[in-house]
Amino acid sequence: MILPDAARGPTIPAQDKRIGEPKGGSMARRRYQKGRLFLRGKKQVWVGRFREDVIGADERTARVERSVVLGTKAELPSRRLAERRLELLLGRINSPDYRPGRMATVLQFSEKWEDQVLKLYKPSTVRAAKAHLRCHILPTFGKMNLDEVGPQLQQSFVTHLSEKVSRKTTLNVLGTLSSMMSAARRWGYVCGRVQMRDLVLPEAEKPAPRFFSPDQARKIVEMASEPFRTMFAVAAMTGIRAGELLGLQIEDLDFSRRLIHIRRSAWRGKLQTPKSKASQNPIPMPDALASILQDHLKTWAPNSERLVFANRHGRPYKADKIVQKRLWPILDALGVPRCGLHAFRHMHSSLLLETGASPTVAQAQMRHSDPRITLGVYGHVIGDSQRRAVEKVAEILRPTAPNSEALGKWVH
Repeated sequence: MILPDAARGPTIPAQDKRIGEPKGGSMARRRYQKGRLFLRGKKQVWVGRFREDVIGADERTARVERSVVLGTKAELPSRRLAERRLELLLGRINSPDYRPGRMATVLQFSEKWEDQVLKLYKPSTVRAAKAHLRCHILPTFGKMNLDEVGPQLQQSFVTHLSEKVSRKTTLNVLGTLSSMMSAARRWGYVCGRVQMRDLVLPEAEKPAPRFFSPDQARKIVEMASEPFRTMFAVAAMTGIRAGELLGLQIEDLDFSRRLIHIRRSAWRGKLQTPKSKASQNPIPMPDALASILQDHLKTWAPNSERLVFANRHGRPYKADKIVQKRLWPILDALGVPRCGLHAFRHMHSSLLLETGASPTVAQAQMRHSDPRITLGVYGHVIGDSQRRAVEKVAEILRPTAPNSEALGKWVH
């Protein structure tokens, strides 16, 4: 992506000349600076020039000369006004506790950030962040210094992204950039911030959520062969997330207290931590579902991870494979438009509210940290306890006929 010169923010890196380079250690401020001020160009812009100590990627401290555009002659009609703006910039450098800042390009710092920070996150987060860097951030900012990525460049970046990807992806990419630059500031690098409130973002997209009707959900469960019949029943009767469902272990099923504990999530066949702290709250196991789970465990094959649902290699199933090979054939047979396992979660939230659960109870069952998510995204109907509400949903979804070989042919 090629950005216009006007979008490159106030800092002009062209005048970035090394004045000195000591053998090691921090370079002390030589004297109080007033800088140099002059008008430049046909548009008559005020430019301030001063010296600053920086620590390069090679860990050596050097004194560089920097030029900063302060504003146009129209914005700052007198020299005195331009001097005042330059004084504000020099206040940090002239401060008695001033220390050299670190300098690096976005590419140089991203490598350190990946090695020291990103690797500590969940595999799903690591994969997404690396894709954001590779496809969007580094092609645009890779060769620039961190301090060059100012508000105007960020806005141009947002505008460019919005023409290529969805609003959600744009926000996710900005989140990765913001996380990286926040780490740079904490480590003493000279750079700005990514302030979401200062950026004009694409309009929010509000596509209609996909969810099953109770009758469709019952038929899906009845037509599936094991272990997918039990999987779909758990998803429909609890509203559990797909990754949480596939990460369940035997010890997570508490039949005595009728609870399902959420302690991990499966992503692309690997186990990782749940989505959030709120996601780890246990959810009720309705009687109808307890019966289905107990029947499933009678034929359960032991595996090293003690997963409730494990593939032939003893590893967690991949959600996308279940959707493509097991759920979609059933939906095609029923004449239902194709969608993913998340449709069970949307349906469960709606039925909770339809059967009389309060928004607070629905929030607890869906394990959202913010009730607005429950009502704004999952609550298609605005509707005394969490357990009674879930029991009502489970009774509605209880299969009315046993699984048969004839019906199972659609999912083999």
